[in-house]
Amino acid sequence: MEEAYLGIDIGSISTKGVIINKDKKILSAAYIWTEGDPVGAAKRLLKLLEEQFPANQYHIVATGTTGSARKLVGSVVGATIVKNEITAHAVGTTTFYPEVRTILEIGGQDSKIILVEDGVAVDYAMNTLCAAGTGAFLSSQAKRLGVEVEELGDIAKNSSHPTKIAARCTVFAESDLVHKIQMGHTKEDIIAGLCKAVVSNYLNNVGKGKKIQAPVVFQGGVSKNSGVVRAFEQELGCPVIVDENGHLMGSIGAAILAMNSTARAEFDFNVENTDFTTREVTCGKCPNDCEIVCVYKENEMIDAWGNRCERGQLI
Repeated sequence: MEEAYLGIDIGSISTKGVIINKDKKILSAAYIWTEGDPVGAAKRLLKLLEEQFPANQYHIVATGTTGSARKLVGSVVGATIVKNEITAHAVGTTTFYPEVRTILEIGGQDSKIILVEDGVAVDYAMNTLCAAGTGAFLSSQAKRLGVEVEELGDIAKNSSHPTKIAARCTVFAESDLVHKIQMGHTKEDIIAGLCKAVVSNYLNNVGKGKKIQAPVVFQGGVSKNSGVVRAFEQELGCPVIVDENGHLMGSIGAAILAMNSTARAEFDFNVENTDFTTREVTCGKCPNDCEIVCVYKENEMIDAWGNRCERGQLI
């Protein structure tokens, strides 16, 4: 049987996963909502991946996790490598676009920019607490306007005079949007204005002080919005590449990292049917009072982290 590699990108809003072969061909892929339950999301994701996986031809020999809950889910699935999302996105993108210089990424709540030189990430930045330039912002505004978020791009292209929307803050943007609706601006112009506002917010916050150079690759869930892609191209004055699997790039990068690592461990899909619980405890063994996250598999602790000294390792 041939070897395969699993990658999982577990975020606060969405959870992505892929299984690739040694030629980096995707054998299985899935994208679901995390719904505030990373362990549950990982289990649901694995079930979807297993349904597509040609188990008669391949066996998974290494697993990588990335994203905000990468360590937790890494413990659950027995990951052979756990990496931050900057590294995972950079590795995934440069594998397919070796000449890339700038990676733009906008997800549900997080946004990031990665600058690349000679295939290596040399600088990056992530958004702060404000969600005005993210997918969650677009989703809430689409709901307010009575349209599906997937329709925003097609509606925006029919606009000839995009409405100027103040997007430095979610609260201000929503207030301004309501005001523009009351003034009689068309839905097409307002949606086009929202797309431009997302780009403006991103460049003025996440991209502030960064030298954006072509080739530019745009990924994350928002990259599927053609209105935002068009707004980026107009603002940057260069083509913006959107890969059909751009929304999965973090998990693809995690799978490639697992493949390139020397660590190996056979993966068993039976993890879907295993009970995992997490518990946060206060160590109390020194003045640090560290809050330690403990992960239990069938009531047996399999991992713990959060300690700032060796005493917490005993928990």
